[in-house]
Amino acid sequence: MGLTARSTGKGAMDRSLTVERGGDLRVVALAGNPNVGKSTVFNQLTGMRQHTGNWPGKTVTNAQGRYRRGGQEYLLVDLPGAYSLLAHSAEEEVARDFICFEEPDAVVVVCDATCLERNLNLALQTLEITSRVVLCVNLLDEAGKKEIRIDLPHLSQRLGVPVVGTSARGNQGLEQLTGAVERVCRGRPDRKPLHMRYPEAVERALGLLVPVLEPLNLKKLPARWVAVKLLSEDTQLIASIDAYLKFPLRTHPEVRDALEEAQRHLADEGVTPEKFRDMVAASAVLLAEDLCLDTVSYQKAGCHDRDRALDRLLTSRMTGIPVMLLLLAFVFWLTIAGANLPSRLLSDLLFRGQSALADALSWMGAPPWLNGMLVDGVYRTLVWVVSVMLPPMAIFFPLFTLLEDSGYLPRIAFNLDKSFQRCRACGKQALTMCMGFGCNAVGITGARIIDSPRERLIAIITNNFVPCNGRFPTLISIITMFFIGTASGLGASLLSTLLLTGVILFGVLMTFVVSSALSKTILKGVPSSFTLELPPYRRPQIVQVIVRSIFDRTLFVLGRAVAVAAPAGLLIWCMANLAVGGQSLLSLCSGLLDPFARLLGLDGVILMAFILGFPANEIVVPVMLMAYLSTGSLTEINDLAQLKLLLAGQGWTWLTAVCTMLFSLLHWPCSTSCMTIYKETHSLRWTLISFAVPTMIGMVVCGLVAGFARLFALA
Repeated sequence: MGLTARSTGKGAMDRSLTVERGGDLRVVALAGNPNVGKSTVFNQLTGMRQHTGNWPGKTVTNAQGRYRRGGQEYLLVDLPGAYSLLAHSAEEEVARDFICFEEPDAVVVVCDATCLERNLNLALQTLEITSRVVLCVNLLDEAGKKEIRIDLPHLSQRLGVPVVGTSARGNQGLEQLTGAVERVCRGRPDRKPLHMRYPEAVERALGLLVPVLEPLNLKKLPARWVAVKLLSEDTQLIASIDAYLKFPLRTHPEVRDALEEAQRHLADEGVTPEKFRDMVAASAVLLAEDLCLDTVSYQKAGCHDRDRALDRLLTSRMTGIPVMLLLLAFVFWLTIAGANLPSRLLSDLLFRGQSALADALSWMGAPPWLNGMLVDGVYRTLVWVVSVMLPPMAIFFPLFTLLEDSGYLPRIAFNLDKSFQRCRACGKQALTMCMGFGCNAVGITGARIIDSPRERLIAIITNNFVPCNGRFPTLISIITMFFIGTASGLGASLLSTLLLTGVILFGVLMTFVVSSALSKTILKGVPSSFTLELPPYRRPQIVQVIVRSIFDRTLFVLGRAVAVAAPAGLLIWCMANLAVGGQSLLSLCSGLLDPFARLLGLDGVILMAFILGFPANEIVVPVMLMAYLSTGSLTEINDLAQLKLLLAGQGWTWLTAVCTMLFSLLHWPCSTSCMTIYKETHSLRWTLISFAVPTMIGMVVCGLVAGFARLFALA
């Protein structure tokens, strides 16, 4: 199988599929619950290259890729993970609408072989919409370890559609899967797919409505499914059906009369619209249970005992939070210890190119001021950003993805769900908060998983209280210089990690406090409920984790940071080299800010460094050094003892160090995060609020700490 993949941008999905259908391309939808290995199936079929965009009008990403079989080209569309097509979230709505209205040539529903009963619910709902379904029972290797046996031929016979077993990670069964897809795309089903049987009251109501719908031009929508949706009174979906059919279905005279009669019948039976929806959902659950009783056997009692034992450790009230904190500290320690040497080597390597670039510009006849702007300004700033950001991200993001693939991240959300519920926020915010440790822009984008717009905004505004890896160097340097001293070795790195973890826990506490305050003021509302599945623990796929982390996260975030750091370097160089009245603009602005900064426990240079560090937090310390030393370019000092002497000579005390750490933790989001906030909210107002809230809180907290220390003569 070969791949020719392409990406589709926002708003391009409908047009691209319509154009492609004019040729010989077959469109295959890939659906499934979260955590069933759907992305692995997609990656294996399309060569591990996902091309992503946004669904039209939605902040839900899509991925598309192509593969060939027997001379036929197939476009595989990876739908968002969904538990149901009853559309309780934006992801489920997108998946349902694509299957309903885009008329794919086939729909592959991926299920987890270790918990097939829960996954069959989605497959049965899909069969209500289209008969062109292939059931992919994935993770057979995991099921085999638990001695779970599935009679795939019998399951296929009962469902009336092809059923293929796969172990996508080992590339097993995928040839059979593409063969089944080919047969479904080319021919008519040789068997009648299974349809759900509803309670008698529902069936009698459908019997009144379906015969009226069948003669109408419903395109490819089944009359029975449309009747169920009309009786469910799903107004949003009915509006989509009307738009698809290009006429208002409910106002059609015959449909209107039959619908009213069916509704009267249900009312006489005591079936309200809410009860009707519950009966429909329960029918799928009961049928899935019956199917599994007939086709799934457990050869070993207690096949899930290991997962339950781990859950008792990782999610219990006594041990869940402590283990989570220890694991968090361990990840930070690996990131800190592992990134030091690569950062230094990368910095040395890139800084060596400075002289070559300067010589090249001189050879080209560039004037000294242009040479300084491009080399000392833009290039040195980019070197700082790349050398400081790349190594920790290259370590942190794979570690984060390993936790994600192993099934632990949903356990973190479970542990913190009650805390966020008390704040009237969503428990899924725990996941977006974890994403923010690598990069706040990633955490902000991750807020898409939160369905409630109100709770999504809370997660976006408060994500900045989690320090990204751009702020880690500043925090670690200050902790090492002022609170650890000259100690070195394993003990010093562990102590540094514990102190850093304490600072981060303060940021998490501020997340809870601010989330609660927002939910009681400008974002009032009741916390929404959501489905949180605790997937089975699995061994992560190391190679795919590294590839996905580097290309989808690390390089993406680094590219954004570089794009904003280049003009920032130019601005910083200009401020440091342009003088007014014998003073550089940098020194002049620092002096103007100094009185206010002193109230916060800082000084004018520190505050100015944070302002100039708005494009990239990584350059805050170099800008401080440039201002203190009155140099015209970013200065690098690798010896922390020498740096501490320099800072102490500028009046730094333990209070300055604490307030600088607090301000680094709590201050405004960087430019990349602000751009992402605007992109996600499409609102300048909420972008400004997201900037103002942490800014005010950072200033208030630093002012209170400095005032308290001076009041009691502690500094």
